[in-house]
Amino acid sequence: MTRIEQLESDIMTLSRAELAALRDWFQAYLADKWDRQIEADAKTGKLDRLGRQALAEHKAGRTKPL
Repeated sequence: MTRIEQLESDIMTLSRAELAALRDWFQAYLADKWDRQIEADAKTGKLDRLGRQALAEHKAGRTKPL
């Protein structure tokens, strides 16, 4: 049995409360992981081109207020 299959099997045995707790933890985990990746990309300049493009679009009047 693979690790994923074992996790799936274990998850299927969780109670509603345990499943809700797992869901909440996993959502927070993914959000934190996403935040750390965005921060790392910003520090290494990977988002610079995207930022320049967005500013150019805004200066050209191709944006709308939120």
